[in-house]
This record gives sequence, structure tokens and C-alpha cells, in this order.
Amino acid sequence: MIEFPLEGHEYILLNQLLKFTGLAESGGEANQMILAGQVKLNGTVALEKRRKIKAGDVVLFEGQEVRVF
Repeated sequence: MIEFPLEGHEYILLNQLLKFTGLAESGGEANQMILAGQVKLNGTVALEKRRKIKAGDVVLFEGQEVRVF
């Protein structure tokens, strides 16, 4: 499990989160993963690249879980 602190920000965009946590090598790769339906947000497939991820959200990709706080 990866824990990701927002550090004073209200949210982070889904594609940025995937890149910053190292689950995607680039923003372009993150966008492809999202559009392919490979990413779940709080248990539901997320198809919006620029979805706002806030504290308490859980992102899942290929068995890796990211908890945002």
C-alpha cells in the first residue's frame, strides 16, 4: 500500500497521482491506463483522467493500493 499526503492541497488529479506515486512513468502513460479502464477509484472503474482525488480516496491499479490523506 502507498500512502500519499496532499500536503496542504485540497486535491490531486488522478493522472498526476499515478505519475507521482510511480505507478505510471509519465502523464501520458497514466492517461492511457485510465482510459483503458485499468484504474479504480473507491472500488469503481475511473475513466476521467482529470478526476479530483481528495483525502480519504483509495485508488487501485494492478493490485497496488494508494490511500490519499
